[in-house]
Amino acid sequence: MTAPPAPRLLLGLFGLAALGDLVALLAAWDPGHAVLKPLLMPLLAAYVRTRRGPRLLVTALLFGWGGDTLLLFDTEPAFLAGMSSFAAGHLCYLALFKRYGDTGRYAGPGGSPRARGAALGAAYTLALLGTVALLWPDLPADMRGPVAGYSLLLTTMAFGATTLGAAAAAGGALFLLSDTLIATGVADWPQLPRPDFAIMLTYLAAQFLLARAVLREAALRGSGSHHRIGTGTAVSSADSATTTPSATTSRRAGA
Repeated sequence: MTAPPAPRLLLGLFGLAALGDLVALLAAWDPGHAVLKPLLMPLLAAYVRTRRGPRLLVTALLFGWGGDTLLLFDTEPAFLAGMSSFAAGHLCYLALFKRYGDTGRYAGPGGSPRARGAALGAAYTLALLGTVALLWPDLPADMRGPVAGYSLLLTTMAFGATTLGAAAAAGGALFLLSDTLIATGVADWPQLPRPDFAIMLTYLAAQFLLARAVLREAALRGSGSHHRIGTGTAVSSADSATTTPSATTSRRAGA
């Protein structure tokens, strides 16, 4: 279904702001990045609202805005506060996945849903343990606990996203990749050229894909289509309402 003009306009503005921010990062134009970055999640959240998306999705995106803004300040307290804001957003996403997800539809080829779910869970667990184990010796001592705790929540969110299908699964995986790139900077690992560009590119794609997937599932629920949520119990729209630190790299392009 074609979106009415207001949502299309807001989505276009989000796309233009995202493109402008990425160009600013490639050009190392810090003032442009400082102006455009705080506009991104509010524009996406406004688009979600005009599409009558769940308020919890708007909240998740606004917590992302809080994290984006805080990471513009290249200090450890701001980094920790920004990480906390993103963590709150992940909790919102987990609640949305519980509401709209379907464990019988784990994203992945072949096999039964139970087998795919077990394989995905094992893969995400191994990725979490391996990443934390590799980063741990190089992280500042006072950052190890927060980074490990946040990584657990982030990985849980990325795994949960697989219950909304392939697009959401890609969004969760990209969010995981983006924050892993940040963590390698905190650990002072060697970086790719323009790591801030890669961090923002994967992050923006992640937020957009997650938002789009939740909007799709909420619209299906609102249209009266039967849907299966995380417990595997069939419900209809009548059962649930849809609305209710490193000098060499930036932390999600914070500097």
